[in-house]
Amino acid sequence: MVYDHGPQPPERVVKLLRQVCHSLFEAHRGGLVHRDIKPANIFVCRYGVDLDFVKVLDFGIVKRAEIKGVSDAQLTQMGAISGTPAYMAPEMALGEGKVDGRADIYALGCVAYWMLTAQTVFEKPSALGMIVAHTHEKPMPISERTQQPVPEPLERIVMQCLAKQPDERPENTQELSRMLKELGIESDWTLERAGQWWSEYESRNAG
Repeated sequence: MVYDHGPQPPERVVKLLRQVCHSLFEAHRGGLVHRDIKPANIFVCRYGVDLDFVKVLDFGIVKRAEIKGVSDAQLTQMGAISGTPAYMAPEMALGEGKVDGRADIYALGCVAYWMLTAQTVFEKPSALGMIVAHTHEKPMPISERTQQPVPEPLERIVMQCLAKQPDERPENTQELSRMLKELGIESDWTLERAGQWWSEYESRNAG
């Protein structure tokens, strides 16, 4: 969607993010961490009469937030580095400390950044360079990476998701969803606008 159509309207981004939050909250509540949230694992579709319906895919490297007697560093060693470098939380890259649902929140912040700018948080030529950037570099503000207007409160929320320290991010995806809802812009992505987008999309891809 972003590759073909560029940065998405902030109100649409909020609508999509909140659906991902809903799916992840269910997983986190069961003690599971997805660990590979990225655009390719977020499927946006028409589901019957519902437009912009989101499915979170590929729980292939999901792990329990806590496994008795096994540290996350050990889990990382067992399975090498899990996840996708462009969307990897610092604690996952470093293999230090407990990895919980806030790692998925970091990755979701990276996805939001991508949807709003059509650029990854850090543009690096190698996977290792990307991982180093996520652990040590400060992200450039969204407003400096896109020409479309992005509400400052939305930018602030996304940048909070990208905090290096998990404790500085939203506490959980339910809290993140609440913060996004309180922006009051989701309703601007109306059924009519969504319908027009999907009609144009399907016309372009017909045949």
